[in-house]
Amino acid sequence: MLKVDEGFSAFGDVLKNRVPAKKAPAYEWQDLALRVIKEMSVPNMKRNSVFKICKLHSKQEVEQAMNDTKELCQTGEKWRYFFKIVDKKPDSPKKEKQPE
Repeated sequence: MLKVDEGFSAFGDVLKNRVPAKKAPAYEWQDLALRVIKEMSVPNMKRNSVFKICKLHSKQEVEQAMNDTKELCQTGEKWRYFFKIVDKKPDSPKKEKQPE
């Protein structure tokens, strides 16, 4: 039988105690969306909207909207103001109307 020294753990114990690594976002816009969610304190119910915004708009547009929000909205819910700024951008993608 093999003895394990005090400073070392058995291999089975190492495997049991390992912490899984977080997966990195697959696309740059996903990482940007996570940053927006964190900085703007976006609630869980609006997270998908942030991902959609970051996917449809360029990184520069989203960062500009974040900077404008930080500058203009000192109090209150920053995420609401962020959505208003993104929606009012003149070069935002056109919304497609659903046929009735």
